[in-house]
Amino acid sequence: MKLSDIPKEELETMNYDDIAYIILNEEKKKMKINELFKKVCDALELPERAFEEKIADFFELLTTDKRFIMLEDGYWDLKEFHNPKVVVDDEDDEDEALINEAEEEKEDDLMEDENEEDIFYDTDTDDDLPDDDLEDLVVIDVDEEEANS
Repeated sequence: MKLSDIPKEELETMNYDDIAYIILNEEKKKMKINELFKKVCDALELPERAFEEKIADFFELLTTDKRFIMLEDGYWDLKEFHNPKVVVDDEDDEDEALINEAEEEKEDDLMEDENEEDIFYDTDTDDDLPDDDLEDLVVIDVDEEEANS
């Protein structure tokens, strides 16, 4: 469907992002957001003031609409025209696995060192403790205490 084939009345009922989709689909080239929204405004015959007031809303529309993609240098295009680049690099995975393995070994070594340092040797014998520490200890039954109150 071409933009020029759509009657003005129907264009006025369309969302800005739908009109932008038609424009990018027709022209088959990436555009800066200002240029794209200017074409949308021209198609709707909106005044310059509308362009200035609604450019931020138009940007938000494009960022949330999954049909559009923002490219380098602020250009916008249709996602369907761009294939995602998937790079499979097994070497990085192997390197990462080796690094993780080395880190785990370091942690294990540190844990062993800490365990060796944390060993507590009790050099005090019970003979060194005074016998009268518990002499003043009194055991109170809670039920008896409440009954006496």
